[in-house]
Amino acid sequence: MSQKPVFVLTHPRACSTAFERVFMTRQDILKCAHEPFGDAFYYGPERLGERYADDEQGRIDSGFSKTTYQNVLERLERDASDGKRVFIKDMAYYLAPPNSAPPSIAPSLRKYMSGESATNGEQTNGHHVNGVNGVSHANGVNGHSGANGTNGVNGTNKTNGHSSGASSNPSVIPLEVLKRYHWTFLIRHPRRGIPSYVRCCTPPLSETTGWDHFKPSESGYVELRRLFDYLREQKIVGPSVAGQSDETKTGGEDEVSITVLDADDLLDHPQEAIRAFCEQTDIPFSPDMLEWDDEENQKYVADAFAKWNGWHNDAIHSKGLTARSHPKKAVTEESENEEWRQKYGEEGQKIIRACVEENTPHYKHMKSFALKF
Repeated sequence: MSQKPVFVLTHPRACSTAFERVFMTRQDILKCAHEPFGDAFYYGPERLGERYADDEQGRIDSGFSKTTYQNVLERLERDASDGKRVFIKDMAYYLAPPNSAPPSIAPSLRKYMSGESATNGEQTNGHHVNGVNGVSHANGVNGHSGANGTNGVNGTNKTNGHSSGASSNPSVIPLEVLKRYHWTFLIRHPRRGIPSYVRCCTPPLSETTGWDHFKPSESGYVELRRLFDYLREQKIVGPSVAGQSDETKTGGEDEVSITVLDADDLLDHPQEAIRAFCEQTDIPFSPDMLEWDDEENQKYVADAFAKWNGWHNDAIHSKGLTARSHPKKAVTEESENEEWRQKYGEEGQKIIRACVEENTPHYKHMKSFALKF
């Protein structure tokens, strides 16, 4: 039975916070860590994210301007100190440089390396004094030109952001650290995930989130796929695939099955999806996990999500996870384009469409491994 910390790796707007809320009901056995690596990615001295590169005061005000990737690992170790199993939900793109820049191990984590190149087989990516790549990119909507095209496939569109064959570590986290976790994956189709992300960066919601433009480089699909494939290549997950009729664990008792969950399946079949996920991660399942309406749990959740104001309002104010009662609306590319054009203007629509098209191959690749219901 696995007792490694469970790490749910995802991309933005994949219903991941609603998913996380399910496991936050199990305070008796789990300690949940909500997107801890974003602190180092956006604000700390090893930061990789571009959004706050020129906003020193914003980094200071966050309270995480001195947070390194090592500090995040130390926090996770403290979370485990009371004997509870740690449950981490985080974005794959927090673990890699944006715009497909060559990765290098974060300086504070190089002490964990064992025979692994500090530059992951490539040149360094800008982990200098402040850890920023030193490049400002105008790619987005709401006043941004989108000059760099779309998200993670920037500069790699010839191969859809993925190269075949063996690869080097695509993250800033050493392999020895990656081996500590029980990895799982949550995905959502870009045609739903991307517009949802843009909405959070557009008035009126942007007035609460504080993000006044959408950056396709933060969409997170290509980083998720690359790390997914790397973890499979290293046999940290797989080769067995959760839910497949021929699932056999050829790697022994300690093998971690490839567990991919699609957000649409979660919304359509919540109890079945959570039960299947719990089975794969050795978390005891109870139907009560899908209900939360007590004051203590609501306060616990509100405090945990406070650092991302406005992003998780629906999850915070929810009372449980039930199957959606309305069927998914049938849409065409034309109807989607028109909807996006009305909400975000002509340029916004074009950027969303390009971002969706670039990321759909990454989604489909991971969907081929997903649990089926």
